[in-house]
Amino acid sequence: MKRFVLFGNSGSGKSTLARALAERLGRPHLDLDTVAWGEPTTVDGANVPTRRALEDSAAAIDAVLDGHDAWVVEGCYADLLELVLPRATEVVFLDPGIAACQENCRRRPFEPHKYATPAEQDANLPMLLAWVAQYEEHDDEFSAVAHRRLFDGFGRRKWRLASNAEAAAFVSERDAEPPA
Repeated sequence: MKRFVLFGNSGSGKSTLARALAERLGRPHLDLDTVAWGEPTTVDGANVPTRRALEDSAAAIDAVLDGHDAWVVEGCYADLLELVLPRATEVVFLDPGIAACQENCRRRPFEPHKYATPAEQDANLPMLLAWVAQYEEHDDEFSAVAHRRLFDGFGRRKWRLASNAEAAAFVSERDAEPPA
């Protein structure tokens, strides 16, 4: 059974590709955003996102993946991706470049699992665009360096997709698998 892990910069098209791939193959989809973050903390009257402890995120990942022989997992967190990669059969590194990622962010539909309202999501866009622009400069788990290391170290089937068109073609080239 195919177990895909997709990663790349914010706005690289991970969620779009993961949803399409999971639907085409009839497999569950796990967005690591849903297991990476805990309840926000309040700092100077503002809600600040807080990462969950790695052990808590790992337990949440296991709770989802342990019940399935095949799946699609996507995210930008190299520390969480490292937990999933040993189970993966295939990896997709979405690497369309900064400008394409920023344009995808501008066109991103409302994400109710991340934001309370569309206005809240829109208010976060300038920060997100700046974050995306720093992808090559980061040296953390969200960085191009970390993602390239994961990609280069993966010893099974892998693809690097450099455009939205390549990602769309990738989905259409996958054959549906019989149910497990």
